Amino acid sequence: MQTIQSLRGMNDIKEQDGVLFLYFIENCSLIAKRYGFDFISTPILEQTSLFVRSVGNSSDIVTKEMYRFTDKGENDVCLRPEGTASVVRSFIEKKLDKAGGVHRFYYFGPLFRYERPQKGRLRQFHQFGCETIGESSYMEELNMIDMLTKIFQFFKITFKLHINSLGCQECMPSFKRDLVKTLHTIKLCDDCVKRAITNPIRVFDCKNKDCQNKLKNIAKITDSLCEVCQKDFDSLTNMLDNLDIPYTIDKNLVRGLDYYTKTAFEFISADIGSQDAIAGGGRYDKLVSQLGGKDRSGVGFAIGIERLMPLIKIDKQKKDMWYIATTTDEAIQMLGKIVSSKRKSTCVLTDYKKRSWTKHISNATKKGATHLAIIGQDEFQDGTIWTKNLITKDEKIVTIKEFKELN
Repeated sequence: MQTIQSLRGMNDIKEQDGVLFLYFIENCSLIAKRYGFDFISTPILEQTSLFVRSVGNSSDIVTKEMYRFTDKGENDVCLRPEGTASVVRSFIEKKLDKAGGVHRFYYFGPLFRYERPQKGRLRQFHQFGCETIGESSYMEELNMIDMLTKIFQFFKITFKLHINSLGCQECMPSFKRDLVKTLHTIKLCDDCVKRAITNPIRVFDCKNKDCQNKLKNIAKITDSLCEVCQKDFDSLTNMLDNLDIPYTIDKNLVRGLDYYTKTAFEFISADIGSQDAIAGGGRYDKLVSQLGGKDRSGVGFAIGIERLMPLIKIDKQKKDMWYIATTTDEAIQMLGKIVSSKRKSTCVLTDYKKRSWTKHISNATKKGATHLAIIGQDEFQDGTIWTKNLITKDEKIVTIKEFKELN
């Protein structure tokens, strides 16, 4: 019978990758909590209109990459391709847009985009993200960028920060009109021709080398910012200087989603190959009202977890993990009680089959145990248990009672 394989671009996370994945999530969550963020979890399946309205018809996500289908109730639904829109949808649905105040959320989970799988780019991938809704100050962008630097520093990941300003409703429209006039004089790829109609600044996000060369010297939005946007951007860069966070102003940085306004930022790493973006985000001041809520400011970021996993190194200091076993059938019942009691205070692996001393020692070593405990025939008769610290190599025999209290 033919075996069933996982779908292309959808990988299992298991064994050492599973350890790295949980290590990353646990420590990112701890850092996010220090910055005042609370956990949120949103459904994987959403109405397609949520992403059409938020991400935008000009984005590659909507035009090419969504897992979209009609369900049994004739609803147009899709697997979520990004996290921000879902968080904002939940924010509005719970009427938090009318409650006032500043709301901060962090999340993690799978996302789905149908694109050509390659290193650092999967069809099912995972992100860790943070969203702040209700804060209009540029200081929240600084807060996000500072948090990301703390995360990457914790995991000892080298990075470079690129930032840009995309302007606002005051300065963006006139820039777009002038940009469209310029684009009509340049021969661009088919995708850029479409973008010039739907959201012209997206042409700067084109990966086509020919387009990049032709667009290199034309005016950018950063050169046409209104007084408010320019002041906020200058204040943000000044604060980054004060915090000794190095950055590059990248006038071509527009991000791949239509909802961004004002600040956009991206973290890249030279250690992961051509798909070098490891995190990105920015401000989205009109997204809440765009999705039917009361007008509230927003800013957020997301980290691509799979791209980072090859760079993550766990602290080599092992946590205590016991491997407890027996070499005799007579001790099986006793073994179950001992293991259950020991698990109240530490991690325990076991084997409920009698095996030789050599086999148990080999198993404990392979599974990465730090401590080994075996009940042999003599130990069973004496009411004792043989133990060994697999780090220091110290051995001793103790009573069952003493073992339960042993650290």
